[in-house]
Amino acid sequence: MSETTARKPIRKAVFPVAGLGTRFLPATKAIPKEMLPVIDRPLIQYAVDEAREAGIEQLIFVTGRGKTAIVEHFDTAYELEHTMADRGKLLDVLEPTRIQPGNLVTVRQQVPMGLGHAIWCARAVVGDEPFAIFLPDEMMVGSPGCMKQMVDAYNQVGGNLISVLEVPDEEVSSYGVIAPGARISDTLTEVTGLVEKPKREDAPSNLIISGRYILQPEVMRTLESQGKGAGGEIQLTDAMARMIGQQPFHAVTFAGQRYDCGSKTGFVEATLALALQRPDLADDVRAIMKRLLADS
Repeated sequence: MSETTARKPIRKAVFPVAGLGTRFLPATKAIPKEMLPVIDRPLIQYAVDEAREAGIEQLIFVTGRGKTAIVEHFDTAYELEHTMADRGKLLDVLEPTRIQPGNLVTVRQQVPMGLGHAIWCARAVVGDEPFAIFLPDEMMVGSPGCMKQMVDAYNQVGGNLISVLEVPDEEVSSYGVIAPGARISDTLTEVTGLVEKPKREDAPSNLIISGRYILQPEVMRTLESQGKGAGGEIQLTDAMARMIGQQPFHAVTFAGQRYDCGSKTGFVEATLALALQRPDLADDVRAIMKRLLADS
């Protein structure tokens, strides 16, 4: 049996959504940050849409206390739908929120111990399959989407993959950075090492890790025995670094745009950028921006 034939498909995705969203307080005191809307869809919806486009079937939400609204968003809202139908309103706008029964699973991260710990909490549902990871704070906009590009690359080389973006050299100290190896194609690069927030002069490249991953199930066993890293938390980057050299590891340079919606300025940027792409909003938003700039 060839390697391509034996390669397991990417059917499952883990969404770590247990964070407290303290950078957006007081807005996130009672509302999960993943439910903050960029125009008319919450952040989590954009990530789920991207997962579906990539052929992912099962969504695994790693949640915490006060996060039930995320799951309810993908549930059937009988009263709302009944009322809309009675008033002759189309239900098409709710179609992206519909999930097939059994295709959404939640697990709890009782204690905030870092991204690596959050992923480890999903180990029983992931089982012995490769899986994707989505950080909903990182909005990735492109056609095809970021995860679709990564799944296509996975079907070519297998193993583990991370999404990366090129940034100016002066910005590398704010991110995890890859040490690149062989260049497979214009968008696919071998990864020989990972460095978390290096000094500009010490950075092995200007390719930063963005919020999309495809990992083999062995990462769960690596996380099982891993101690705390930066910030006193169990870091996913540390676990991935330990796997380099043991399994194929590649980076996919995303052909699209990334918006850091974990920051206020990134959230505003995403809202304006997506509004300018929408025919129903672009002209009005552009006029508003011109007026505000003229008045400032």
